Amino acid sequence: MIKWTAVMLVIGFLLDLLIGDPRWLYHPVRIIGNSITFFEKWLRKCFPKTPSGEKMAGCVLVILICLESSLAPFVLLFLTFKIHTAVGIVLGSFFCYQMLATKSLKDESMRVYEKLEHGTIEEARGAVSMIVGRDTQNLNKEGVTKATVETVAENTSDGIIAPIFYMAVGGPVLMYLYKGINTMDSMVAYKNDKYLHFGWCAAKLDDIANFIPARISAFLMILAAFVCRLDWKNAWRIFKRDRYNHASPNSAQTEAVMAGALDVALAGNAYYFGKLYEKKTIGDAIRKIKPDDIILANRMLYVAATISVILFAVIRILLQLI
Repeated sequence: MIKWTAVMLVIGFLLDLLIGDPRWLYHPVRIIGNSITFFEKWLRKCFPKTPSGEKMAGCVLVILICLESSLAPFVLLFLTFKIHTAVGIVLGSFFCYQMLATKSLKDESMRVYEKLEHGTIEEARGAVSMIVGRDTQNLNKEGVTKATVETVAENTSDGIIAPIFYMAVGGPVLMYLYKGINTMDSMVAYKNDKYLHFGWCAAKLDDIANFIPARISAFLMILAAFVCRLDWKNAWRIFKRDRYNHASPNSAQTEAVMAGALDVALAGNAYYFGKLYEKKTIGDAIRKIKPDDIILANRMLYVAATISVILFAVIRILLQLI
């Protein structure tokens, strides 16, 4: 499997750019999500409803989902490569394609842009609510735009460059394992009464899994800002200054680059489940953010993603030749 990783990575990335995430195709992340929901209900019944009990239940959830999201693709790939190398490459490429979100992230964020430019603010709020976790019902035009640019910046790492990194390191199996970890973080790692203890282990593991990819993503996005003729010098300055202006040690890495490249301020206070969370701002408001910044954010996304695929594929090939 590992021998053909670079080939599967390039094919999977090209499929993602061409096809994206069609709604008719059942996505494996939905399987992982359904498993998380099932195991959560079961584990909450089995463990005591105390902080330590919920934390222990959350740790068991992490073990179960990690086993599921790594063993299933391993077995399938092992069997298909036994049948024929070409069959294995086809399946591995398809797995890689399904774990990437380049086109879908662009399409969903551009749907928000279209609603901001040609629809109503209610339609724009509805569109952005599909790609962010915060409350969106009271966001104004600027707030909707900021939320969209922020999610493009964060998901450039989580949804694209981090999976590419793990694909290059350990093939589709490690890529799937990362996606399982990332899905748990998005579903149970909230800092509210329900998940503060239960989601502790998932949140910590996601922080560890994204530590290196988030920083690689930030540097690739600075390079992308240069290629796109954006303010890459300010991107570097804001990255150094504001990359830890977030509760997560990783999320602000790419958001800081994006804010600097666009010369805008991102982040700040936000509502989640009706509760206000006070957050530091990222970047300087050299100018006001506008809907066109969503287009620029996607341009950086595509350039950074393309560079990452070329870079990691070449490194993978060189390592195999040594």
